[in-house]
Amino acid sequence: MATTLCGLAVAAGPPGAVAAPGADAAVPAPTATTAPAADCPAQPWVGGFRLATSVAPDDTRTSTVLHPEVAGPKMQCGAEETTLRKDVTYATVPGAGGQPRELKLDVLAPTTGGPRPLVVFLPGGGFVTANKSSSLGRRTHLAEQGYVVVSIEYRTTRDEATYVDGVADAKAAIRFLRAHAAAYGINPSEVAVFGESAGGYLASMVGVTGGVRKFDAGAHLDQSSRVRAVVNWYGPSDLAKLAADFDPVTRATHEDSTDSAAVKYVLGPNDPTRLQDAPAAVAAADPATYAGPGDAAFVLFHGTDDRVISPSQTVLLHHALAARGVPTARFAVKDAGHGPVVPEGNASGRMWDTQRVMRHVTGFLRWQLH
Repeated sequence: MATTLCGLAVAAGPPGAVAAPGADAAVPAPTATTAPAADCPAQPWVGGFRLATSVAPDDTRTSTVLHPEVAGPKMQCGAEETTLRKDVTYATVPGAGGQPRELKLDVLAPTTGGPRPLVVFLPGGGFVTANKSSSLGRRTHLAEQGYVVVSIEYRTTRDEATYVDGVADAKAAIRFLRAHAAAYGINPSEVAVFGESAGGYLASMVGVTGGVRKFDAGAHLDQSSRVRAVVNWYGPSDLAKLAADFDPVTRATHEDSTDSAAVKYVLGPNDPTRLQDAPAAVAAADPATYAGPGDAAFVLFHGTDDRVISPSQTVLLHHALAARGVPTARFAVKDAGHGPVVPEGNASGRMWDTQRVMRHVTGFLRWQLH
């Protein structure tokens, strides 16, 4: 059975329509429909964040500054046929208390042509949640440009997980999709990752750890987890400096914390240490540590009025990548906040779904994925 949503045919079959990793199972082919082109649906932000009261001016000397209008033309959905297949299990891993946890993904793809380049989407959620249903409009827009777009769950602090687990989950999904490339119409040699916020951080880690064995675990180890391109929207890098650009109260709150999600995602659920006092662990969790020639090309985006993740986080990574010979570009979105997370009464969250911003994403992907 399929239902229609903004030009999508949504396959509502039971979980396990594609078997667990390693199994050879038939993949049902849902029917597809087309709706008139229209603005892509907005996605509500799930999760609560304390916003800083002020943010220092962004260092844009090595960035391109974008000035999208809040009311500017929005990205479009519905002009092309796409299908959405939900709740495919890609791995079974230890969750909270060591209990088995099935990780699932949603596959959004054009109905014609192929094989297509793959974009693996990593949702945000502050290292606490990873809702694969988020940003449907953005994913639909990308699929209509000719990509197989796969949104995944990954482990967070609710699973008593650390960044090592989150990166391993993203890589397990990439290997699973390469192993089942024919079933999903994927070109396995053309793979990118696109992450927002915490997902942007994990996307960056995936992009620079193609040869780091500790992050590859689980099934399909005969498949590569390397990617060709990384799109990072307002993701952190040096997790001890998340609040470096913020007002003194917010900065002190972050720096003095021993139980924040960032602390737990670096050090584990039971370590009562501040990140400021664990420089080796912070460095091991920083994508800049692993960057080098041959890594994926990067494009980084950050709002200059981001009150959740300091804009300097992507500046630090951008400069580190460039210094290590990694192709990189950074876009500063003038006056934009942390995606839809903005101060009350501020409509700048709408900037992220404008054609002016999204065309830089699609242009980068066209350039990197042939």
